Amino acid sequence: MRLALEIYDLPGLPEIGIGDDLTAIIFAKFGDELHDGDIVAISSKIVSKAEGRAVPASERERAVAAETVRVVAEKTHALGMTRIVENRLGIVGAAAGVDSSNCQPGTVLLLPSDPDATAQAICTALRDKTGLDLGVLITDTLGRPWRAGHTDIAIGAAGFTVLDDMRGRPDAYGRPMEASITAVADEVAAAADLVKGKVSQCPVVVLRGLQKFVLSAQEDARSPHQNAARLIRPASEDMFRLGSAEAYAAGFAEGQSASSASLRTSDGDVGGALI
Repeated sequence: MRLALEIYDLPGLPEIGIGDDLTAIIFAKFGDELHDGDIVAISSKIVSKAEGRAVPASERERAVAAETVRVVAEKTHALGMTRIVENRLGIVGAAAGVDSSNCQPGTVLLLPSDPDATAQAICTALRDKTGLDLGVLITDTLGRPWRAGHTDIAIGAAGFTVLDDMRGRPDAYGRPMEASITAVADEVAAAADLVKGKVSQCPVVVLRGLQKFVLSAQEDARSPHQNAARLIRPASEDMFRLGSAEAYAAGFAEGQSASSASLRTSDGDVGGALI
């Protein structure tokens, strides 16, 4: 059997404002077009607009600081300072996700308050309204270490498998795979962005053909943690946890400590020579 993935744009959405009901708007415009097993991908920008997460552009640096829980790296360049930080959602990226694109002039948008909860609420409501098994994805744009360009990733998800753990399954030669875990939600987000784009004014698309990942109502009830938070690598598994300044400071401190210990354990002649 040949498999196909189809991605449909959903044009014609109105400008989203504070307090708008995204579920009602999406259902009113496109409810009849949804099929069982579809995944609805939504740009985080319209979620942030509905939540009133806009602040004046003059408050951008203060907003970045407020959304930051850890500074990973900083670099000064011709356009100013770029800060790579971990934000309150656990996402590591530039400026804590605070962004001026696709929002009203003179303002910047913060990321949604709880994109996983929002994805779940929209997913539940769309399922109730349509009677279909659907997935919902909230996406945002992110750069990647050691890779040029940007891609969309999942920052909120509900109703479908976000990680496909293939460890233990046989590969094409019958050998069990040991480390293969596919980031399904991120791959879906990247595919959706090929149609949504950044300037097309099409913040919602539907992906069809991924029903093997979409959970039935019963499966969804048994899988309460199929959300985008699962895609964040735990600190204990992060091989690049420290920024360059933190790594230097930690190494310097360890060197100083080792030097002091060496002085304390040296014999008198060596100690006297060093002193």
